[in-house]
Amino acid sequence: MKVEGVSQQKESTNRFAVLFEDGTEIKVSAAQISDFGIFTGRILSEDEYNELRKGLELGSSKARALRILGSRRLSSREMERRLTDKGESAGTASQTVRWLEDIGAINDTEFAYSIVSHYSAKGYGAARIKDELHKRGIDREMWDEALEGAGDTDESAYVFVEKKLRGSRSKDDLRRVTDALRRRGFSYGEARSAVNRYLECLEDSEENTL
Repeated sequence: MKVEGVSQQKESTNRFAVLFEDGTEIKVSAAQISDFGIFTGRILSEDEYNELRKGLELGSSKARALRILGSRRLSSREMERRLTDKGESAGTASQTVRWLEDIGAINDTEFAYSIVSHYSAKGYGAARIKDELHKRGIDREMWDEALEGAGDTDESAYVFVEKKLRGSRSKDDLRRVTDALRRRGFSYGEARSAVNRYLECLEDSEENTL
């Protein structure tokens, strides 16, 4: 592929527009000009041209990925999906994610711990937390270790019950709070245990006031 012209970009002294004989124009850096020995009249082999294009695509994908991470934290799988949704090829997206992992910008293990910490602090049960890990594309083998860092789920369930019932022992209220705990990811056994503890504490408190 013959280079028909090379012009420096006004907006940056480090950027150049390279025009090829087929009318294609691409923007490259000064480093790429040097690495590929690009000048007017230079003929790039097919392999050289393809390598240049792949390098440009990867550079663009990296820049896009960093912009995405500037707005929110993502898992490696989420990032791959976001990049391909934006038009990057599967191969380029995969390479970009590996680069992000290498520089520490993406770390699925740390991300899994942060998800567990966030949702357990909000009083959610293991089932809900696992659902969040699944939705974020975290590999299943990371779940158990991350979940070990969760807070005391029994205590979280009890605090939720106590806050919602505020001294009530109405059967309807007890049923509603049990259902609410199930929706928050607690098992039926965990929900019933929390409700029973609440009732026991309520009875103890009433006995102490007599």
